[in-house]
Amino acid sequence: MYYLYLLRCSDNSLYCGQTNNLQRRVREHNSDKFKSAKYTKGRRPVELVYFEKYKTINEALKREIQIKKMTKIKKERLVSK
Repeated sequence: MYYLYLLRCSDNSLYCGQTNNLQRRVREHNSDKFKSAKYTKGRRPVELVYFEKYKTINEALKREIQIKKMTKIKKERLVSK
């Protein structure tokens, strides 16, 4: 199972990513001990606010690209569902 996820950063921005282990990845974003995305390092703590499940990595990657092209307003609507 693969996950597309959105995190709410401490500066209220949204970060989009994909993983095959959602709990581990959120923990990594919030910790110095693990590899974190450069974007989230300075915006901790982060909170998981949205995710979708996919059977393949390609499906998750396609969706990630779609979401990254969205405006902030559209991403906020997605998160508020």
